[in-house]
Amino acid sequence: MSDREFSLGRLAFKSLGAAVVVLALATAAIALLRPSAGVALIIALAGVIGAIAAMGVVSTRITRRELGPED
Repeated sequence: MSDREFSLGRLAFKSLGAAVVVLALATAAIALLRPSAGVALIIALAGVIGAIAAMGVVSTRITRRELGPED
């Protein structure tokens, strides 16, 4: 267990930060590739799904690290 106390604010900040990074990568891909509208929509949807997945992964890892794994 960590020497710091569990912080819900830190958990939210880091998980939303991970989502922002994924969405920024999707935006950069659309800007650099300049795809057609259909392909851009697919990239954007993949970015949203990736952002949700990143939030889940980061929040799970932080929670397990701070509070310990489930028995």
